[in-house]
Amino acid sequence: MNLTAEQIKENYEVLLRGIEKYVTGNRKQQFLDFYNKLDERIALLPASHKKAYHNCFPGGYADHVIRVITASFKLLKVWQEIGMQDTFTEEELFVSALNHDLGKIGSLEHVSVLPSADEWRKKNLGEMYTFNTNNEYMTVPDRSLFLLQQAGIQLTTNEWIAIKTHDGLYDQANEAYLKGYMPETKPRTSLPFILHQADLMAARIEFEREWLDTFGNENPKTKSTKQDRVNTNLDKIGSNNDNLMNLVKNL
Repeated sequence: MNLTAEQIKENYEVLLRGIEKYVTGNRKQQFLDFYNKLDERIALLPASHKKAYHNCFPGGYADHVIRVITASFKLLKVWQEIGMQDTFTEEELFVSALNHDLGKIGSLEHVSVLPSADEWRKKNLGEMYTFNTNNEYMTVPDRSLFLLQQAGIQLTTNEWIAIKTHDGLYDQANEAYLKGYMPETKPRTSLPFILHQADLMAARIEFEREWLDTFGNENPKTKSTKQDRVNTNLDKIGSNNDNLMNLVKNL
């Protein structure tokens, strides 16, 4: 998939408008300053380095983050309807979804990935980007939290745990947080589970969009409308200052 320059610019602006809408207090300006300092990198970054993964194209990162934010707010309503207790705020949900993959941008000094110059690896392995070895190794969640720490942005306990564990039990390191057997060791909010489900849903949709047709699984009922639906939703995000919540309401 390829995004136009206009779509890439609009997606980045959606993130900024989300900050304006949902983040309060001093953190609002801190987030705006941080994102504007790294605006081109955040706007142009792919969500992954390899085509076999999700959103491996310029602008894929912001496209993925918007989808996770959207899914998070929709799933919030589902959990509330089922009977979830209110243990976190919409601001905490937005901040966690916005920054769940922030570590993918790299360090403050160095971008995480660079366009690959290896034609063989691009053609045979689908590796369109190569990792920038100037960065010291960190997991994505840990780098996300470290970057926010460097920016002086204070997270709530709910946000910290949600970002740290957003990969769910796919990451063995999260078992200590998510696999507690005693009531006092279980998460005290549903936010980590909602964020994980939203991320899983977004990545799955991105996989289907990129790959299902290549396996001969095209559904003729959706063939002519599925990409139009994505584009329409992105248009709705940017139509007014209530972008993200309006998108959720209109999906």
